Amino acid sequence: MTALALLASYVEEIKIALIRTGEALPNGIEAAKATLVDFMDAYNVNLMNPIVLVGIFIGSMMAFLFCGLTMNAVGRAAQKMVEEVRRQFQTIKGILEGKADPDYARCVEISTKGAQHEMLLPSILAIVVPILTGLILGVAGVLGLLIGGLATGFVLAVFMANAGGAWDNAKKYVEEGHFGGKGSDCHKATVVGDTVGDPFKDTSGPSLNILIKLMSMVSIVMAGLTVAYHLL
Repeated sequence: MTALALLASYVEEIKIALIRTGEALPNGIEAAKATLVDFMDAYNVNLMNPIVLVGIFIGSMMAFLFCGLTMNAVGRAAQKMVEEVRRQFQTIKGILEGKADPDYARCVEISTKGAQHEMLLPSILAIVVPILTGLILGVAGVLGLLIGGLATGFVLAVFMANAGGAWDNAKKYVEEGHFGGKGSDCHKATVVGDTVGDPFKDTSGPSLNILIKLMSMVSIVMAGLTVAYHLL
């Protein structure tokens, strides 16, 4: 609902940008008096417009690209954590026996730095792509981008939340003693599944909400630039 509201806000921001510059809509209608239908007709926002279709495809691909980047980020950060835990087991004697305390601060540092470093590229993409789309494809392309990102991102987020939860629950179900219980081949398979399921439901799925809103906010902020300068 928030993304839909931001989509409507983008249309209004384009009208405000036109009013400030004293320009009319492409069909000659005064921006201040233009309705939503007038706006869509003026910028040819329909599925038969290839510019809109290209924007929709870019928005849809952004959702999958963003998820792939965040999934890889979790894998790399987790690998660093595993290496640190192994190092502490080897260098700090008595951890397994409870006679010595692990270096918790180092683990927290790895997790924090990993989260900040790995989110740089996904965040930059979410900011840069709407700007480039506006400069190249114009208003129609940005609307397609936001529509594609919203539709695909919402469905993908729901899928990831449910699939990740199913993988996690499957592991817990087997650990309760079903299908051979802990140590069985079935349990090993569910552990592998949960390795994918956890970032599905805890990282990539929830982060799609941020992606959709961030692209919408950037588009709104850059609305004036999109109206003034675009190639198509």
